[in-house]
Amino acid sequence: MNAQPALQLLLIDDHALLRTGLRLVLESALPGVRIGEAGSMAEALHTPDAKLDLVLLDIELPGLNGLQGITLLKRQWPTTPIIIVTSHAEADARTTAVAQGAAAFLSKSEPTGRMVAVIQAVLAGDPVTEPTAASPVSPTPLTARQCEVLDQLCLGHSNKIIGRHLNLSENTVRGHVAGLLAALGVSSRTEAVAVARQRGLVR
Repeated sequence: MNAQPALQLLLIDDHALLRTGLRLVLESALPGVRIGEAGSMAEALHTPDAKLDLVLLDIELPGLNGLQGITLLKRQWPTTPIIIVTSHAEADARTTAVAQGAAAFLSKSEPTGRMVAVIQAVLAGDPVTEPTAASPVSPTPLTARQCEVLDQLCLGHSNKIIGRHLNLSENTVRGHVAGLLAALGVSSRTEAVAVARQRGLVR
């Protein structure tokens, strides 16, 4: 019996930490998935992958932005669905993205559970349902370890210091920080602290 070919995804976002966090989430949810990364539209269009099952695209990119680049991506991969994953969730951006051919539009502030559900639905060719006022989106719960790392971030500690305090390697801390940023829908440690305080996760 032939093995099922691995899913090939391309993640286009200029924030390396956010790419890492989302990649960790997707690798956990989609075992065996292969994820390419690009920090700009120009870099994405030079990706060596001839076949892609899905493109995850940010709007705010250096040079050509995501909305402008949808047409170029569709030209290079005509049958590959594109999901916009962005911190700019204005209605006009959503309308433009869908009009340009995006299969779905996700805010980075949405819970990772819904993000994964939408991605799985698009990969399966199923319709994507939008959250309604009657079924509001709730924030992604943080793991106990992420909460510990968040507390350390609020104290302004570096990954090295956090690792020393929590008895973790620096690489492990880096992974937890990336997952934390993805869960909070932010792209920097400073934003993570600000959002956490707004949500009452920390004092």
